[in-house]
Amino acid sequence: MSMSKNEIVAFFEKQFPHYDKISIDEVGHQAATIRHRITADELRPGSSVAGPVIMLLADVVIYVAILGEIGFVPLTVTTSLNINFLRKPSSETDLLAKCQLLKVGRKLVVGEVNLYSEGSDEVVAHCVATYSVPPK
Repeated sequence: MSMSKNEIVAFFEKQFPHYDKISIDEVGHQAATIRHRITADELRPGSSVAGPVIMLLADVVIYVAILGEIGFVPLTVTTSLNINFLRKPSSETDLLAKCQLLKVGRKLVVGEVNLYSEGSDEVVAHCVATYSVPPK
């Protein structure tokens, strides 16, 4: 049974209140889109968004897509994450992460993420990750 966007938002507000810069735009059809408001706290020298911020966003959007697809299974965890940083994202706009789940199995889920600076079609990072789903 899938979770709605509103249910996922409520879950995140309760369990991850420190993710207050992340908002969920869309969930459904084995996909999700989220955004992260970039602030000076997340910039490296040269006004580049820090890699761990980009990785966090990739990890979170896949988790959101999974919850939207398989329902409330909060102990679904990342087992592998491979990211390629392709170009410098803008430090002036939100960072967007768009996920498409590639495989939804009983034990493993694989998702692909493209990350963008809002307003640009150029991919700033690409990620593929696998999650382990615990027995129900």
